[in-house]
Amino acid sequence: MKKHKALKTIGCILAVIIVFFTVINIIPPRKNLESNPFLLKEGQQTMIAAHRGGSLNNPENTLLAFDKAVREVGVDIIESDLYLTKDGYLVYNHDEYIDTTCNVNGDVSLEQVEALCEDESRRHYIEDMTLAELREYNFGYYFEDENGERICKDVADPEGAGLRIATADQLFEMFYETHPDLKCIVEIKDGGERGIKACRVLYETLEKYPRYKQQIVIGTFHDEIEIELKTHYPDLLRGAPTGTAAKFVLTQYLGVNLFDNGDFACLQIPLSYDIGVEVPLDQMTLVKRAHRRNIAVQYWTINDADDMRMLIDMGVDCIMTDDPKLLKEILNTYA
Repeated sequence: MKKHKALKTIGCILAVIIVFFTVINIIPPRKNLESNPFLLKEGQQTMIAAHRGGSLNNPENTLLAFDKAVREVGVDIIESDLYLTKDGYLVYNHDEYIDTTCNVNGDVSLEQVEALCEDESRRHYIEDMTLAELREYNFGYYFEDENGERICKDVADPEGAGLRIATADQLFEMFYETHPDLKCIVEIKDGGERGIKACRVLYETLEKYPRYKQQIVIGTFHDEIEIELKTHYPDLLRGAPTGTAAKFVLTQYLGVNLFDNGDFACLQIPLSYDIGVEVPLDQMTLVKRAHRRNIAVQYWTINDADDMRMLIDMGVDCIMTDDPKLLKEILNTYA
């Protein structure tokens, strides 16, 4: 008799759990935002985001790379990172120092520069340099084409070739009239007071290009910058910080997505997380659950053709790639 009651109790508990999970997955989740320009529209192909402007095709983060990615390849999105200079300008660069992308150390090999940069005190940091100082250098100096040739090393006019360091407003101005639908993914790399100032400078720059204000999504690894964006610039779209993205993924996998309270516009994730064991993120259910909340799903950094096809077939909104030419060729086979 006691055994029967125990089994009945366990059965009731299991039934309650089943009902609970069924109900919370039936209830429509709240939308993070009503309209999201980074979500695919009906019949639209996966968007191409040129990571660093397409660093396998052209010198990364230069106006040359941005121009060719947009006008020749036809990318939908430019992706890059922003740093604040000593005199308050926002410039595009992946690292906080410039040694590995330009000739600030003179005519030395990249291997020599990398060895030099192991000593952090010998690096040339953006925060210590003015825009005028940064613009003295050729930022295509170490770029190698598909044949391994450094085709920009001896360019006589780096300014005319679009190989000087690029500022945020230069990119916006370059395409504002001709490509009004161009989108941007940017990461504010500075933290603390510099990062807070970078937010203000970016916002003030965008006010000169109002159409782009709703076509840019901003990310950061710094909690204080995330708070700054949410508090003082709520009209700007934000990407999910790493911890927020991980929480979202976890709640989706556990089927308790109603308990995620993230308010971001774009879920920017790799194909997997390594947390001691590899957690795959290339899951159709993850994309569908994000879309129920009007969250765009953007995968980085995808340079393999098979991975590109897999993500396209999953219906992801955007693929960030160093090789936008390859992704464009693949997308053309779907047309």
